[in-house]
Amino acid sequence: MFYNALLTGIVAPLLFPAAKAKPADLTYASGIVVPATPSVVSGVSLPRGTGPWTGVPTATGALTGTVRGTAITPRPAPPEATRYPSDGMLHDTQPAPYIPAGGLGTNGTAPVYNVRSDYDYQSIALLLYCDWLQLDMLDTGLDQFSVQDFTQAGLTARDRSLVQFMRTEVLGHITMLSNILGQSAPTRCSYRHPFKTLPEFFDFAQKISKVIESTAYGFVPHLDARETAQLLLQAVSMTGRQQLLFRQFEGLFPIPVWFQTAIPQSWAWTLIAPYINYCPGNNPRLVWQNYPALAVINQPNPFSSNATAGTNTTYGPGLGSANMSAIDPGASCLNSTCAPAISSNRTTPLSQPGQVVRLSWERPGMRVGPNNSYITTSMAGRPAFVAWVTQLNVTYSPLTGVNSTNSTTAQTTQPMFDTYAGDPGVNGTMFLAVTDADLYVTPFNLSLLNPHIVAGPAVYQAG
Repeated sequence: MFYNALLTGIVAPLLFPAAKAKPADLTYASGIVVPATPSVVSGVSLPRGTGPWTGVPTATGALTGTVRGTAITPRPAPPEATRYPSDGMLHDTQPAPYIPAGGLGTNGTAPVYNVRSDYDYQSIALLLYCDWLQLDMLDTGLDQFSVQDFTQAGLTARDRSLVQFMRTEVLGHITMLSNILGQSAPTRCSYRHPFKTLPEFFDFAQKISKVIESTAYGFVPHLDARETAQLLLQAVSMTGRQQLLFRQFEGLFPIPVWFQTAIPQSWAWTLIAPYINYCPGNNPRLVWQNYPALAVINQPNPFSSNATAGTNTTYGPGLGSANMSAIDPGASCLNSTCAPAISSNRTTPLSQPGQVVRLSWERPGMRVGPNNSYITTSMAGRPAFVAWVTQLNVTYSPLTGVNSTNSTTAQTTQPMFDTYAGDPGVNGTMFLAVTDADLYVTPFNLSLLNPHIVAGPAVYQAG
């Protein structure tokens, strides 16, 4: 017999409920028999999409059940939320030596890594849809761009190998999430990606990685399954590192913020759904909302030597992925200030406070997502504000020049504020949304803003 005293041996039998036939089991400390780790998930092989799906969807709209109300009502904090004195002293009986009272999941009960509510299931299913998109994006990039392409972009074969390794990391995340959900977990779909050049691939990759990271930060604190929440944090910490690396490949400063943004699930679903072409019929449907698409018309392009020039040099709304072909060859900065580097400083910033940001958005009712089976909706009134969701803040700027005929174009001014003194609030890869109200929300309850969203979010490449 092989014995192992690692703590992971105690929880492993509960981690893979969906696993099937595997190699020989192991016996761990305390006599616990642990099934061998299942092989990584590969998913079905589907052709990549070249345009919008043209079939007839078998189901339409988000998954729905019995609905109790029209929205979640904001409420004040309960009195007990501020009762703990926070004076550095112990105030309750310790459960054991060297252990303070309190905490969740700290009473010695064996952890179970599963989902325990509709909220848990739908949140992790969404993250799986995101990860499958990321995996296919990396596969597409590796298929499309050779070592020679990397060398011409100022990188090496080792850098391409790093992308290959990131691909295996994503596959590991998919395996973990699939085993948590079990047999009904979403599988691989068919996708379409906007990039045509290697730099465009880097830009799309860093934005997808940012969406995945921010989505997990948004819902993990709310999960009923605390054990599963820990695993997700251990996975998304790697996704954050991937975003940093792609920013370096893109010639952007790698970590321009002090805090990473958190966004609600419906925001992520709105951003990734347009890139999912077709999914197998047995994939679970999602409950999350798809909002009308929001485009930043003068989205800063990291590959332009004058990123704030104001012309539209990106692919589509939402993520606003960089479009190299829209940049005048003489205005490209690929061989100077935005060449791949461990760290990059730019004389001309991508964006700065005070500049006008021009926006356009779609009306509700557009078909998006897998098999064109989801419909964009909005419960908001007239557009009035832009919510800048970045780091720890949600800051609003007024919309001006709203088109009175169809109310789908307007502009605003990039605000100037600090998260803390010395940390510019609007920086890095962050998010915008058009709203009908300037509702006070924080990272923990940002989803309360959902009923007020007219369009968005859109990724804004700031700083």
